[in-house]
Amino acid sequence: MLLATSFLATAAAAQQTDLTIAIQLEPPHLDPTSAAAGAIDSVLYSNVFEGLTRFTETGAVVPGLAESWAISDDGLTYTFALRAGVRFHDGSEMTAEDVKFSLDRARAEDSTNAQKALFAGIADVKVVDPQTVEVTLAQPDGNFLFNMAWGDAVIVAPESIEGIKQTPIGTGPFKFVEWKQGDSISLAQNADYWGEKPALTAATFKFISDPTAAFAAMMAQDIDAFAGYPAPENLPQFEADPRFQVLVGSTEGETILSTNNLQAPLDNVKVRQAIAHAINRQDIIDGAMFGLGTPIGSHFAPHNPAYVDLTGNSGYDPEKAKALLAEAGFPDGFTTTLKLPPPSYARRGGEIIAAQLREVGIQTEISNLEWAQWLEEVFRGKDFGLTIVSHTEPFDIGIYARPEYYFQYDNKVFQDLMGELTGTTDQEARQNLLAKAQTIISEDYVNGYLFQLAYPTVADARLEGLWLNQPTQATDLTGVRWTE
Repeated sequence: MLLATSFLATAAAAQQTDLTIAIQLEPPHLDPTSAAAGAIDSVLYSNVFEGLTRFTETGAVVPGLAESWAISDDGLTYTFALRAGVRFHDGSEMTAEDVKFSLDRARAEDSTNAQKALFAGIADVKVVDPQTVEVTLAQPDGNFLFNMAWGDAVIVAPESIEGIKQTPIGTGPFKFVEWKQGDSISLAQNADYWGEKPALTAATFKFISDPTAAFAAMMAQDIDAFAGYPAPENLPQFEADPRFQVLVGSTEGETILSTNNLQAPLDNVKVRQAIAHAINRQDIIDGAMFGLGTPIGSHFAPHNPAYVDLTGNSGYDPEKAKALLAEAGFPDGFTTTLKLPPPSYARRGGEIIAAQLREVGIQTEISNLEWAQWLEEVFRGKDFGLTIVSHTEPFDIGIYARPEYYFQYDNKVFQDLMGELTGTTDQEARQNLLAKAQTIISEDYVNGYLFQLAYPTVADARLEGLWLNQPTQATDLTGVRWTE
C-alpha cells in the first residue's frame, strides 16, 4: 500500500507542465510596437508583453500594468496607478518613466507603430512619481482605455529597444528564450512575475503554415494544440477522436477582399460595386472554410452590439456586376492583380474569388506571397490591385479614416464621423454613429466584405484554459494547464 501511495505521489509530481502549441504564421520580428503583423501578438501578447490595460477572452478591458485609474471630470486626464514590484525580464524595475517612454515613442513623429492613430489623441504624458503616470488627451476619447489594451500599446523599456526585434524583454509571466527562425519560439515561466504565476513552466510555439502538415503533426501528437487550426475540413475527424478537443470560437477578424482604391479602374465606385456583386460569399465560406464563417457586409464584427447587417448591399448578382462594369466603361472587363498571403482562407478563397470574377470578365493575376513579402509589397508598398486578408485587430473600423492606409480610401465625411465618434462617450449616440460609419463604407464598396473569421483550435483533451474566442490576435497561455 505504501508503494502504491508513493507511486501516485510521484506520478502527480511528474504532471506535465510544458506545452508545444502551433500557429500558422511566423512573426517577421518580435516588436509588437513597430509592425502590423498580428503573428507577433499571437506569440507575445500577455505572455511576454503587457500594457496598462488588457483584453480578456470575452473582449472585456481589465487592468494590466495599471492596477487602477482615475478620470478627470472633463474626460481629458487619466491618472494611472501602476502596480508595485513589476520588473522587466532583465531585472530592471518598470516605472512611470517606462510608460511615458512607451507612449511618447508610439506617438512620435518618426514612430513606426502600425497603429499610431491610437495614440494621436494624447496631448501629454507626465510622470507624477515612479508609480503614477498622468495622460492628458486633446479631447475626450471613449475608446482610450480600449486602445491601451492593444498589443501595439504594450510597455517597453528604453534600454531594450535596440534588440527588441530579436530578443523581446517584457514584464509578462513568460520570458523569451529562443527563436529558431522558420521553426519555433520558446518561452519559459518568469519566476519573478508580479502576478499569479502560470501553471506552465515552458511553452514552445511551432510555426506550421501547411494545412496537411498541421493535420499530420496534430494526429501524431507532435504538438499539444494548434490555435487557429488551418484545415477546417479535418475538424470532424478530431471531434470523433477522444484524444482531442475541438474549440470553435469567434474572432475580430473581418475577412475582406481588400481593394486599392487609388489604382485604376478600382478607383471607380461602380467597378468596386461590380466586384462586390460578382462574389458569392457563401461559396467562399463553404469552399475555403468548410462552412466556418459568418457573412458580413461591412467592416464590423457581427457579435458587436452596434453591428448592422448590410450584406444586402452586395448580394451575389453576376448580371448586375456585368451591367455595372459596362456603365463604368469596361464592357469586356479588365485585368488586375490578386496578391495572396499564406493563410488558407486567403489562398483557398483567392482561387474561388478569381473564378467568380472571371465569370463577369475580370481577370486576376494571382501571386502567392509569404507574410514578409505581403507586408512589404501590399501593406507598406501599396503595390496591388486586390488582396485577401483578415483584419484581426479589435474594433478597427477607424482604419477607413486613414487615407494613407494600404487600401487608400479617402472620404472626408467618414473621417469627420470618426472624429465625432472619438469625442462621444454616450453609448446610444456612439451606436448611431457606428451604424452610419458601417453604412458609408458598405455603400462606397471600399472593399469586398466576405466573412467574419471563425477561430478553430484543436488541442489535447487534457488541456484547459485555452481561449475559445479571439478578441485580439493572441494565444494567451496565462491560464493554460494540464488536467492530468
